[in-house]
Amino acid sequence: MTNAQSPHEQKPQADTVTTEEADILIIGGGLAGVSAATALSRRGFDVVLISAHDRHPPDFRAEKLGEAQMRLFERIGLDHAVRAYMTAFDGVWHRRFGRIMERGSKREYGGDYSGLVNALRGALPPQVRSVVGRVDDFQTSAERQQVALADGRRFAGRLVIVATGLGDSIRKKLGIEREVFSPAHSLCCGFDLARPRSDFPFPSLVWSGERFDDRVSYLTLFPIGDKMRGNFFVYRSFAEEWTRRFREEPEQSLRELMPNLEKTFGEIQITGPVIARPIDLVRVRGHEQAGVVLIGDAFRVICPITGTGIDKALTDVDRLCNVHIPRWFGTPGMGADKIGQFYADPVKVARDASATKMSLDSKSIKTKRGFYWKFRRLRSSTLGRAKHYVHGAIGRTGRRSRPAA
Repeated sequence: MTNAQSPHEQKPQADTVTTEEADILIIGGGLAGVSAATALSRRGFDVVLISAHDRHPPDFRAEKLGEAQMRLFERIGLDHAVRAYMTAFDGVWHRRFGRIMERGSKREYGGDYSGLVNALRGALPPQVRSVVGRVDDFQTSAERQQVALADGRRFAGRLVIVATGLGDSIRKKLGIEREVFSPAHSLCCGFDLARPRSDFPFPSLVWSGERFDDRVSYLTLFPIGDKMRGNFFVYRSFAEEWTRRFREEPEQSLRELMPNLEKTFGEIQITGPVIARPIDLVRVRGHEQAGVVLIGDAFRVICPITGTGIDKALTDVDRLCNVHIPRWFGTPGMGADKIGQFYADPVKVARDASATKMSLDSKSIKTKRGFYWKFRRLRSSTLGRAKHYVHGAIGRTGRRSRPAA
């Protein structure tokens, strides 16, 4: 090991330091940060995007998108890059209550999150100044914001957007509190299947937990390229013995939890490592500050089981970059009153509230034993079976009414 600094960490002499000016400084080169940089540059703003790495490191999260998320990418101007990178597939089979309840036909997309972020970085408008470095210091006010990197470079602008995801260092520097309001909420496991996608009859599959007390939300299988990818969502802690055993013996664990899976689709073999990511639900306090705004997971972390994480982040980007920032830059200053308008935006508030409620309710309906949740489970089961029966009856009636060829 050497004490020599890397080229990016060498500090210039004090008399050579200059401050680069921009309209907006974005800290965080993940999906939210890159999307915000793209949307703002397309609107004519001078943007500096500050990332800790020149390429996004491996990161297990958000491996599947739907058309709702794609429409948000369209509003930002990144849909072509997303479609070019992700694997498209049409339809999902839903298995609940011991049978395949639904065979949908809606288009969805599968892909590695890190690869998607790097593809989006490759699609950044050339006007965006992309900088690699570690933020060392902040100076914020109602007029002008300054950011200093560890290597001595300095940047200034009217607004700083914090899009650092789960990272805490920037929030701490700003004095913004982080509140974990549901610790060890869930666990997400990711793995590849040995059999290729062509071996399976479904375009993608969602197989729900088979018992109330198994703490399983669902298993989803979907294609990424020619391989079949698995995401397994459970209400477990990373520290549990169950987690260690699942990572070491995933096939046997799945057989015990979902014995009918292999009976229906043949042997399930997993190749490569099993990644397990623990989820805490997080919100922030003290965030309405002059000159600084938080988006995506830097503002609130919800449960990926709901499938609303990217939707929430892109809603933040859409409302902030396409609605609020153009208004803010029309008048002097960047006080806390302006920043508060974004946090109070009714579309954002509704999206955050819905995602949070879904996160909490999805766990409660699977794990709580009170009368209310027993009733919710009974209602869900009854309505689901009735819907399946009605759809089946309509299908049978339609087949009988067709004229003979």
